[in-house]
Amino acid sequence: MIPIKKYIKVFFFFISTILAVSTVCVAVSDFNEEDFLMDILWRKVELAKLEERPKVALVLGGGGARGISHIGVLRVISEEHIPIDVVIGTSVGSITGAFFCAGVPFDSLDDLAKTIGIKDVSNYSYPSLISMFLNENLLSNENLENLINKIIGDIRFDQLKIQLICIATDLNTGERILLREGSVAFAARASSTIPGIFKPVEYMQRYLVDGGLAENIPVNVAKIFGADVIIAVSVSADITKNNTANIFFTLMQAMYIQGMILDQYNLNMADVVICPDVGSLSVLDFKEAHKTIDKGFIASKRVVKNIKKVIINKMMEKYLLE
Repeated sequence: MIPIKKYIKVFFFFISTILAVSTVCVAVSDFNEEDFLMDILWRKVELAKLEERPKVALVLGGGGARGISHIGVLRVISEEHIPIDVVIGTSVGSITGAFFCAGVPFDSLDDLAKTIGIKDVSNYSYPSLISMFLNENLLSNENLENLINKIIGDIRFDQLKIQLICIATDLNTGERILLREGSVAFAARASSTIPGIFKPVEYMQRYLVDGGLAENIPVNVAKIFGADVIIAVSVSADITKNNTANIFFTLMQAMYIQGMILDQYNLNMADVVICPDVGSLSVLDFKEAHKTIDKGFIASKRVVKNIKKVIINKMMEKYLLE
């Protein structure tokens, strides 16, 4: 049974909100009472201390070039003052998550998206491709780590403004590996190492590859770390539109099919899911990737009211339970 003082606490919370509404005289015909009330409640969320509001997790899924759309999502999150306490990213979600948690300006990310190419994140060249197919020498994505270091500096996880967790996969055991200590750039690189294309990254006697093999949209990890509200961003491929004309694309298609069931399981556990319309873009099509930023922005704008409602409702629950 909930003590009477908890009800009194909630009662005074709502009374203060009603009084705030009643003191405002609005003479416009298109006034929306629900939106106005939510704005006032949201203001209380913005002013609340960390311990007074729910813990919010942002889960950024993997998807190669499609993940550039995360930038549009993150811009809306920032502009709408959605409080984010932890970011959990897989593959490209780890990279964009690292930029966000380090506080990189969005204009800089927009510029990066317009210029980045496969050579900026790997040692891709015709000689390296020939060596790959003739001598089975996989490409290296060390350039990706260098690029991230150039943008955010050689910083550690404990130096980030927002907590970040990067998801990778142990190639030998299939285990999901949570990277949250040490170099941020190294962890993001390990989380984004596509198997069969890039050399596995060695870490503490393990060989790590793309986290998407184990968990492409790691909502489950957000629950493990005690998130009260989970916002998940899915940039998964539309497998019906994928090109399977060569070995690489066939390998990627097999990975997508394998992960579809687990992805859906994770998305069902999220409070709000954001799905930018990017499913037809190839994982390595960086030339068109910058165009997906707007799609991420639009998809986020559609659900931002739902995000705020969920956070407000969870905050009401804290008032009852504390």
